[in-house]
Amino acid sequence: QDELKFNVGPENGTAATEFILEGFSGLDQRLQLFLSLVLLLLYLTTVMGNTAIIFLVCVDRRLQTFMYFFISNLAFLEIWFTSSTSIKFIVVLGSGRRTISLSSCFAQSCFYFALGCASCLFFLLSCPLTATWIICQPLHYAAIMKPQLCIYLVVAAWATGSTLLSYHLVLLSKLTFCGSNKIHHFFCDNYPLFKLSCSDTNLLWKMDSVFLSFVIVGSLSLTLAFYMAILSCVLHLPAASGRKKVLTTCSSHLTTLATAYGSCIALYTRPSEEVSLKTNRIVALLNTVLYPFLNPFIYSLRNKSVRLVLNETTARTTAKL
Repeated sequence: QDELKFNVGPENGTAATEFILEGFSGLDQRLQLFLSLVLLLLYLTTVMGNTAIIFLVCVDRRLQTFMYFFISNLAFLEIWFTSSTSIKFIVVLGSGRRTISLSSCFAQSCFYFALGCASCLFFLLSCPLTATWIICQPLHYAAIMKPQLCIYLVVAAWATGSTLLSYHLVLLSKLTFCGSNKIHHFFCDNYPLFKLSCSDTNLLWKMDSVFLSFVIVGSLSLTLAFYMAILSCVLHLPAASGRKKVLTTCSSHLTTLATAYGSCIALYTRPSEEVSLKTNRIVALLNTVLYPFLNPFIYSLRNKSVRLVLNETTARTTAKL
């Protein structure tokens, strides 16, 4: 049952039509079932947390600010980002059905790649960039952040994600598969697909590695630059309580930042021969499960204004029932 399925072409060629996801298949079956339940709980919490943020921003005028406009877009994107890998992973662990078609595998890889890159842009917009303007340029913030500018920035971020999806689909279309069908990962990431391909992937790997390194390192550098500007402004605040509040918020942001970018750097900015597939699987869990799970709590639900609106909305709903 683990043999690769082929379609026979008109010229007696063969093309792969199905893969088997082998990530964590060596674990005991009961442990796999337990992990599937844990992952399902984390996934549902992630989706509900991000959905709550979107809902609260839509229904309460107090949260209809530029920052929460960006955060709600980030929340919407994170729902789809984590869904692109988590749903199939939960099914694989819970039911043991490990097969995935070639088209589904390519679609999963494309959406994971495009949404992941777009989330870097939305993170920049929703947190460090907006916070820099609020803290360092409070008198000019309203003049800078016009509604039209916010819409342009969001459209540009989504357009970038769509362009990257097309780019990645073209990249994957260059691959041919005619050997083993076992992907030693829990989703269709670039590296295991390159390893399985019968094509010469040296050039494709170098192109992909350079591009991803540019996106990851570039966005990380901009993010750190904004946080350095914030730190510089905070140190000049007259009130110690204000400094403590901002520093506490930034420290929690930087924790999730280290989780997301640390895992991405470990996965995508090293030459292929230096990357262990076992290490890939473990590190990828940080990027696909832990980081999306932390996002709603770190960037929104810890905020006093959001908690106030959430409590009021919950109280009104309970009273109506």
